[in-house]
Amino acid sequence: QVQLVESGGGLVQAGGSLRLSCAASGRTSIRTFSSYVMGWFRQAPGKERQFVASISGSTDYADSVKGRFTISRDNAKNTVYLQMNSLKPEDTAVYYCAMGLLGGRRAPGEYKYWGQGTQVTVSS
Repeated sequence: QVQLVESGGGLVQAGGSLRLSCAASGRTSIRTFSSYVMGWFRQAPGKERQFVASISGSTDYADSVKGRFTISRDNAKNTVYLQMNSLKPEDTAVYYCAMGLLGGRRAPGEYKYWGQGTQVTVSS
């Protein structure tokens, strides 16, 4: 079983930055961490979980974060990051890390493993 643990969330003023981390551990069958697609999603109160960014051989971003957020990964550490700059109050949400098998997917149902989430709050 795979465990994903997010960290780095917190309270920040609008225009500020945060860096989220997601560390993967446990068994990933015969595939290595580097072969999995890693994604970040977020969910605000009363709203559906929405795609933020993903990384496999390439990166993909939601339009709402393009140019402000950067996803990266360190396969040696089994860790994926989300650098968030120029944060806005509308970025406030619980951010989830997810692991999937196929690149280019934005639907939450396409991802197999999920972390517990980390709260990001952006004050105006």
